[in-house]
Amino acid sequence: MPAKQRLSIDADFPGGNIVVERVEGQVVYLHQDLRDTRGNWFWWHFRVRGAAGRTLTFRFTRGKVIGVRGPAVSLDEGRSWAWLGKCPDAGSFTYRFPADAHSVRFAFAMPYLQANLEEFLKRFAGNPAFRLERLCGTRKGRTAERIRLGRLDGRARHRVAITCRHHACESLASYALEGIIEAILAENPTGRRLRENVEFLVVPFVDKDGVEDGDQGKNRKPHDHNRDYGEEPIYPTVRAIKELLPRWGAGRLRVALDLHCPYIRGAHNEVIYLVGSAEPRIWAEQQRFGQILERVQTGPLKYRAADNLPFGKAWNTERNFAGGVSFSRWASRLPGIVLATTIEIPYANASGREVNPATARAFGRDLAGALRHYLARLP
Repeated sequence: MPAKQRLSIDADFPGGNIVVERVEGQVVYLHQDLRDTRGNWFWWHFRVRGAAGRTLTFRFTRGKVIGVRGPAVSLDEGRSWAWLGKCPDAGSFTYRFPADAHSVRFAFAMPYLQANLEEFLKRFAGNPAFRLERLCGTRKGRTAERIRLGRLDGRARHRVAITCRHHACESLASYALEGIIEAILAENPTGRRLRENVEFLVVPFVDKDGVEDGDQGKNRKPHDHNRDYGEEPIYPTVRAIKELLPRWGAGRLRVALDLHCPYIRGAHNEVIYLVGSAEPRIWAEQQRFGQILERVQTGPLKYRAADNLPFGKAWNTERNFAGGVSFSRWASRLPGIVLATTIEIPYANASGREVNPATARAFGRDLAGALRHYLARLP
């Protein structure tokens, strides 16, 4: 009989995040690593080795940090993920390790890292409507990418900027971004129309270091990336975006979209919605875009314009922006801008439908379809 393997629980891989406090029998006590986070947040992502054939309970000691479909689980070193299923207690889960499962990863939600982006972008190498470029270097020496796609000859009628991962933990938004890119480059009416008329600029990881280090990103001290659009940005990626967009837009930047994920559960956290602007002209365009999106969507995740969160309601108040200027607020004042908005895509549950890489990508394709129709009405 082979010797029993030693139990190992770690976060020593890209995107990993956990602090193990102790192991008592079959119960592991642990919590999310908050590092430089102000207050509490909920992202965690760890690996278990040496537990094949065992049943373990993982008990979190800092909050109810398990989502509405339970933890995400990977049996192939993070290449594919599935939801474990709703847990009776949002502070703990129990897992029976298959006999041949020598390495299992668990995460609050399905991660999306640099390796995912690189694998996805391989399929577009050599496509004349796609260019992968360098935005800037990060504080830790990584390269933050920018992607240009669509009509790239300088004669596009409109330009659209899309940003993602201002908060490192908001991983499902990246799968929606994949869907947008797929749709722009697709050989169908939406793709062809967008490539004829629109140049897109995409920043896939605004908080690149946070994504790869497994940080929360949200509420980072002294402020996070989505509160850094004031006069003196402290993050290189934000500084590069602020320098680039006005120049690249050249008065033809019409739309700026910022993809996010909300909180764990509850009101405004289990529906897809646009975060309402304080500026009436932008709010009117958000509603118009939302009506188009609701009409043209075909994917499994259903957006309703009625779920949009007007400024002044719930968390969307002036107090929420006291810590600094967000991307959407800054972008709404750029020359030529008609629509600037944050889109919140839930981590696991959207109006009762399961959010996962496939359904999030489908929603991204719906967003691209809505952009096609929205931009067609602009001069």
